[in-house]
Amino acid sequence: MPIRLLIVDDSAVARRMLAEFVAGDPEIVVVGTAATPLIAREKIKALSPDVISLDIEMPQMDGLQFLARIMALRPMPVVVVSALSEAGTETSLRALELGAVDVMAKPGSAGAANLPELAAEYRRKLKAAARARVGARPLGAPAAASAPAMPQSQAFADGLIALGASTGGVEALGIILEALPAGIPPIVVTQHMPRGFTANFARRLATRCAVRVVEAAPDMKLLQGLVAIAPGDAHLEVVRKAGALVCRLSDTSPVSGHRPSVDVMFASVARLALPRRAAAILTGMGRDGAAGLAALRQSGALTLGQTEASCVVYGMPRAAREAGAVMQELPLVEIGPALLAPFCLEDTDALHV
Repeated sequence: MPIRLLIVDDSAVARRMLAEFVAGDPEIVVVGTAATPLIAREKIKALSPDVISLDIEMPQMDGLQFLARIMALRPMPVVVVSALSEAGTETSLRALELGAVDVMAKPGSAGAANLPELAAEYRRKLKAAARARVGARPLGAPAAASAPAMPQSQAFADGLIALGASTGGVEALGIILEALPAGIPPIVVTQHMPRGFTANFARRLATRCAVRVVEAAPDMKLLQGLVAIAPGDAHLEVVRKAGALVCRLSDTSPVSGHRPSVDVMFASVARLALPRRAAAILTGMGRDGAAGLAALRQSGALTLGQTEASCVVYGMPRAAREAGAVMQELPLVEIGPALLAPFCLEDTDALHV
């Protein structure tokens, strides 16, 4: 059965273009379009779509409130199609927090990729969304009730932590990073996200975290207590320069279908001669990160994967597990403490992981 798609956008041009993006794909059929949330509400009832494509920046309409009502009353996968403006990215990130599965750049917005690339991305995100876990949070009990105690040591061993995520990663990374204490080893993150979104994502996390969260920049030193997130249009690698760990960014071709690529980042960490390294592959569609995590495991790093039950999309963790790259799968709320354990100087046994 093809995926039944409802397109919600106040622009007739955008509705037509998005419908053309999926025309000819036997896996997706447009069952309806709507110019306002009120029309969309009635079409949801009448058409029972599998996925909604939603523009949340509709004039005189509160798209976020509409999304919140969808997730509360009739949860279903939603892909947000947003303009690449400051306000647009902020609103899209809020939509992800409310339960949207993914976001992408709106055709014609400043800095958007060319139309064939956008069309392919749109189809890919819709198909991933159709397989996503939505509704009640798939993360089990609240973190405070189910997660092991986070190490609170003020003295952590030297080393580096790497995290890779895609669909569902905004929520997953928030849960991990917000629970971390200050003074942890530096963390590098690759989250599949459109260009222009990652800077705002980092700023939003920074307001809620004890650690410092920033978008990675060329030659940025990776210091204790710092989280560096790969920009949405550049590969992030970690290299040594003048004795320090620094970020290296590049706009070379996509790897494993993505730029930034989790594989590129993980592989760079695998090449580093560090006494302690830990990495986790989180929720997301596809195989990006599997090869890089395998290289990390072979180099002696601690490698973790997110369990299927706690993923929005269990694609990347599954691929990594099947490649033999994952030493242990854990529920999302247990990943943060497990990543820190090898670095906690107060736990002498953990230093030998």
